Amino acid sequence: MTTDEILALYDAEMRRDPFDLFGQIEKWPGLTRVVMTPPSRHGGWILFTRLDADTIEAAIATQIADLGDRSGGWTESFEWKVFDHDTPADLKQRLLAHGFEAEEPEALMALDLEDAPPRLRAPLQADVRRISDPAQVKQITVVQEGVWDDAKLGLVEELAQTLSTRPDLLSIFQAYADEQPACNGWMRYHPGRQFADLWGGSTLPAYRGRGLYTAIVAARAQEARARGVRFLTVDASPMSRPILEKLHFRCLTYTTPFVWKKP
Repeated sequence: MTTDEILALYDAEMRRDPFDLFGQIEKWPGLTRVVMTPPSRHGGWILFTRLDADTIEAAIATQIADLGDRSGGWTESFEWKVFDHDTPADLKQRLLAHGFEAEEPEALMALDLEDAPPRLRAPLQADVRRISDPAQVKQITVVQEGVWDDAKLGLVEELAQTLSTRPDLLSIFQAYADEQPACNGWMRYHPGRQFADLWGGSTLPAYRGRGLYTAIVAARAQEARARGVRFLTVDASPMSRPILEKLHFRCLTYTTPFVWKKP
């Protein structure tokens, strides 16, 4: 499939009509969102936007009034995820004018598992273990906090809850070096969809250059292929993109999260 064909399929399956375990999917004309129930770090996410100059201002005002102050103020923020091909073309500028804050852009990368290179198909050489016990999820904080220098308590609770209630939707892998956690990442499945998305993908600085990141990608790719998934996707940082490109991931487009916070 061409890059444009994969992006169109991604829009259809993961943005217009997504599966989401944690919130309620609401499809409006030209807009799809996930509305969260308390407690949650966000009130919701806008996932898909196909509006025009005549409809966008009313849509933004409606989302701020609704998602920005839900259920008596149990949440104080929500995210509008903008893809570069969303419309209107000046959507980013309009969101900024309404008080949204732009976070760092990321490249949406995709791998067609039918074209996965031998490095992702070969038996793993690194010590990679699957975390399947919810009580062990907290082990990922050694790597995540060591790389990103921030607390991951909310993330750990979220992943542990998913493993407890819907383990079929989540796989967590961790690579070890010298019997210590050195790299980890997880993957979310979406029933009825051809995509699985990769998250985490972090390696402690002392263990970089040993192929652990690639091993974590390979572990997830092999499991996804065995489960009938066709494509892997990931929001790639500038650090991980060159590695992913060597593994035959293609850049579909760029995404930018715009976060609205209650004043």
